[in-house]
Amino acid sequence: MEKIPILRMGPFLLVTIQVDLYDRLALNLEADLVQMVNKTGARGVLIDISAVAIVDSFMGRIIGNIASMSKILDAETVVVGMQPAVAITLIELGLPLKGVHTALNVEKGMSLLNSMIPPEQDEDDLEEEDDSYSSYSE
Repeated sequence: MEKIPILRMGPFLLVTIQVDLYDRLALNLEADLVQMVNKTGARGVLIDISAVAIVDSFMGRIIGNIASMSKILDAETVVVGMQPAVAITLIELGLPLKGVHTALNVEKGMSLLNSMIPPEQDEDDLEEEDDSYSSYSE
């Protein structure tokens, strides 16, 4: 059975779709990706669809589902590399893709994810913050 690789890059997961997705492969990607977000605690998901020539309504819904499920797990979703024909098709199909952010390419997508995700604080930083806000009482 064919699988789409999911790579971890720091706090993000990167998925590069190099083949046209048939229904079973798309459903497996959805399940695998959501499991990886949960397992790794990823803060963002970047999906590169630059090699995808056709996106039908089913695939559009899968992308929207991934974004919704990832958001529930505290991760943002960015889709990059969308071909103009794919964008036109999604609009004509009336698929709004709520929760899906887009960028032109992987570099811009990573930059967008970095800007959306607040930097993690170390435990030492949190302790220092707690000390600086302690109240004085006599």
